[in-house]
Amino acid sequence: MKVTIEIDCSPEEARRFMGLPDLAPLQDRYVALLQKSLEQSTQAPEALEAIMKSWAPMGEAGTAMWRRMFETAAKPGG
Repeated sequence: MKVTIEIDCSPEEARRFMGLPDLAPLQDRYVALLQKSLEQSTQAPEALEAIMKSWAPMGEAGTAMWRRMFETAAKPGG
């Protein structure tokens, strides 16, 4: 037997249903700080890249974790 459930909701409704926090204000602040840093920066591109990597949650390990999770979820039969 196969049962399919389809849920029609916005990302905001899904976030609330899952009990996840609203990070929009934090993201807005993060983007503003990044923009300010880019506008005032006279540093080399390599230094800017290092700053951006340090700001990312869990750095490259976090990115790799999310990539593996999505790859696993996208596999057929997963």
